[in-house]
Amino acid sequence: MKILVTGGAGFLGSNLCKKLLENQENNVICLDNFSSGKKENILELMHNSRFKLIEHDITEYLDIEVEQIYNAACEASPKFYQSHHLRTFETCILGTKNLLELAKKYNAKFIQFSTSEIYGNPLQHPQHENYFGNVNTMGVRSCYDEGKRAAETLCFIYNKEYNVRTKVIRIFNTFGPNMREDDGRVISSFISKAIRNEDIEVYGDGTQTRSLCYVDDLIDGILKMMNSSDDIIGPINLGNNYELTMNELAQKVIELTGSTSKIIYKPLPQDDPIKRKPSLELAKELLGYVPKISIDEGIKKTIQYYNSLKTTSKNS
Repeated sequence: MKILVTGGAGFLGSNLCKKLLENQENNVICLDNFSSGKKENILELMHNSRFKLIEHDITEYLDIEVEQIYNAACEASPKFYQSHHLRTFETCILGTKNLLELAKKYNAKFIQFSTSEIYGNPLQHPQHENYFGNVNTMGVRSCYDEGKRAAETLCFIYNKEYNVRTKVIRIFNTFGPNMREDDGRVISSFISKAIRNEDIEVYGDGTQTRSLCYVDDLIDGILKMMNSSDDIIGPINLGNNYELTMNELAQKVIELTGSTSKIIYKPLPQDDPIKRKPSLELAKELLGYVPKISIDEGIKKTIQYYNSLKTTSKNS
């Protein structure tokens, strides 16, 4: 199987490439422009003869004959996409269209990495796939939120008008190895500061919630979706439905790291969701998807990863 993973040097993309290569019949092409992805994430894969890296931006023309396309290309951290509003929007729309044209040309199966940000600051809880969301089209997050919504629309257009075998997954907060320490997302921020015994910044009063999924569980769900029958198009939520407050998460990270960090509070950013929890009923029914890794186990694995970065840095 010849497989293209765009954004393949990013957090999700690199973990996906590694998992795909476990199948000896797969040849994986990792495509990334390194706007947020890191070559360090794929260094161990570079020695594999079935792995190929192409440095390219998906907003530019691309012609590679492949059988499957996983579109993970887009800056997903608010810290990064809010610094590049237009680039983020164009990646979602122009980039996705280019990849759908590629899928159309070679009859490749295509899976779009969409997001829980589709739901905005939701008025429904938990969030079901038939919920249209509560999104600010002109807010600081809109380049990502609206870009991803438009990318979903493109997938459904290409499926209906050109019979492209598209699939859409909506990914909820995910964490684990290869997530950048400096990306500003909650788990990476809390853990990296805790292991340095620095103050942990919680936005708002800390009662806002997230449901956090360890990356191995998410990759399992992604593969189940790609390998499902062509009539399963989506959108389908993927993540973990164990919900906790940011105060609870901060305390958990402090305990599991043995840190002396203190929690300090900062103003809540504009349009930051107050609650976030996926309904996973559809994923379980159609894909047999059930997350297995607990939040504590996932945090311990991620702490181990960030500690290994510290050790590598000291030895280099």
